[in-house]
Amino acid sequence: MLSLCKVTDSLLISNSRSACTEKLLMQEGVTFCINVSRQQPFPSCQRLQTLRVPVFDDPAEDLYRYFERCSGAIESTIQSGGKCLVYCKNGRSRSAAICTAYLMKHHRLSLKDAFETVKTARPVAEPNAGFWSQLQKYEEHLHIQNQVAPSKKETVQ
Repeated sequence: MLSLCKVTDSLLISNSRSACTEKLLMQEGVTFCINVSRQQPFPSCQRLQTLRVPVFDDPAEDLYRYFERCSGAIESTIQSGGKCLVYCKNGRSRSAAICTAYLMKHHRLSLKDAFETVKTARPVAEPNAGFWSQLQKYEEHLHIQNQVAPSKKETVQ
């Protein structure tokens, strides 16, 4: 069955086949697509902005290095009133990891809560073991980043 699964009102996840179905993209108002694969096609729709994350669904692949860039691209799409679709071949591992990283960064969710949100939207979601450990590393990075953030108030002595 072809479908785009809603992670949030403005973030969707799917497999490649659904992502390349123009009718679905138009129905959902998708404006930006992140294709998390080396080989899957982009939708033929000309009005879409696109980003390719060239990784295989292999635990040895470094998806971590794309978490910040993808999260930023998703957030700026949403802030400008658009909708983002993240997809990979099966809409299961790579795209689920990117959506989870976004929720951790911009919704300040724990890895557990972020992944539950993605899994609720797309029950087949299951990042491979390598991507899962990269998400754990990212959660630690975000936790440290949020703790060490400089205070806006200066102490006057």
